[in-house]
Amino acid sequence: MVATLDDTKRSAIAVQLADMKAIQQLLIENEQQFLREIRDPDVQERIQNMLNDDRKNLGVLETVIGQYGIQAQPKETVTALIKNVRELMQGSKLSLYEKVFQHELLKHEQVMTGLIVHKAAQKVGADVILAIGPLNTINFENRAHQEQLKGILEILGVRELTGQDADQGIWARVQDAMAALGGVVGSVVTQTTDKKDMNIQDAIRLDHNKVNTLFTELLASNDQQKIQEYFGQIYKDLSVHAEAEEEVVYPRVRPFYGEHDTQELYDEQADMKRRLEDIKATSVSSSEFKDKVKQLMDVVGDHIRQEESTMFAAIRNNLSTEQSEQLATEFKAAKTRLQERLGVVHK
Repeated sequence: MVATLDDTKRSAIAVQLADMKAIQQLLIENEQQFLREIRDPDVQERIQNMLNDDRKNLGVLETVIGQYGIQAQPKETVTALIKNVRELMQGSKLSLYEKVFQHELLKHEQVMTGLIVHKAAQKVGADVILAIGPLNTINFENRAHQEQLKGILEILGVRELTGQDADQGIWARVQDAMAALGGVVGSVVTQTTDKKDMNIQDAIRLDHNKVNTLFTELLASNDQQKIQEYFGQIYKDLSVHAEAEEEVVYPRVRPFYGEHDTQELYDEQADMKRRLEDIKATSVSSSEFKDKVKQLMDVVGDHIRQEESTMFAAIRNNLSTEQSEQLATEFKAAKTRLQERLGVVHK
C-alpha cells in the first residue's frame, strides 16, 4: 500500500518556510513603525523602499509555500522570539538605534534561513528546488537591506551619542557594498517578478512544471523509499491543484470557454483522481506500479496541454490583467485552504 508520506526532510523545510513567513510579517510591522518614528527624509525613503520590497516578498513567500505543497506552523521558539521582539519594538526600553539594530539581526536571520533552505533543497529533490526558486530574489534583497541598515545604524548611533550627524560618505560606502553584492549574486536573481501579482496562467503553469518534475524524478529512481515519497507528493499536489481549479477556475471560465470544453476538464480530472487512488493502493514493489504512474503522467500531460493552449488562450481573450491576477490570488488561497483541510499541515 503506497502511503502519502511526508518525508522528514521535506517537512523540516516546510517549517523553515513557515518561520520565514512569520519573520517576514514582523519585518513589515517594524518598518511601518520606523516610518512613524524616524524624521530623517533620506532614511525614511530607504525604509519605505525596504517596506515595499518586504510586502512584495511576503507575497513571494506565500507563493513559494503554496508551490512547495506543505503548510506548516512556525516553531514555538520562533513564535516566542517574535512576541518578545514585538514587545520591545512597541515599548520604550530600547532606543531607536537599538530597535533598528534588532531589526538588522532579524534580516540576518532571514537571509541565513533562506540560504539554508536553498542548500537543503539541493539535497532533497529537483521539484523542491523548482518550488523554492523565488527565494533567491528574497535572499538577495534581504542582503541588500542589511547593507542599507548598517548605514542607517551608523547615522542613528552617532546622533544618539553625540547629537551630531555622521560622516556624509556613509551612503557611498553602502552603495559600493551593494554593487559588490550584486556582482557576486548576479543580475538574474533580481529579475523575478512580483509573484503576488502573477496571473492565473502563471499560477497554474507553476503547478504543472512541478508535477512534471516529480514524475521525472519518480520514474528515474530505483529507490523504493524515494519513489514512495515522490508519489506521496504527486498525490497531494495533484489533489489540491484539481480541487482548487474546480472550486475557483473552471466556474469562472465556463461562460467563455464553453460548456463542453469545461466539462471535459472536469472529466479528465475525475479520471486523474481515480488513477491516483488506484496507484495509492498498489504496492510500490509491484511491476505494474511504474506502468500505472506512466499512464497517469500521460493523462495529466494531455490535460496540461489542453489547459495551456485553449483554456489559457480563452482567459487571455476574455479576462483583463486585473481579473486574471485576482483569479490567481483566489486560486492560491484555495490551494492553501485545501492543503490545510487535506492534512498537509505540520507543526
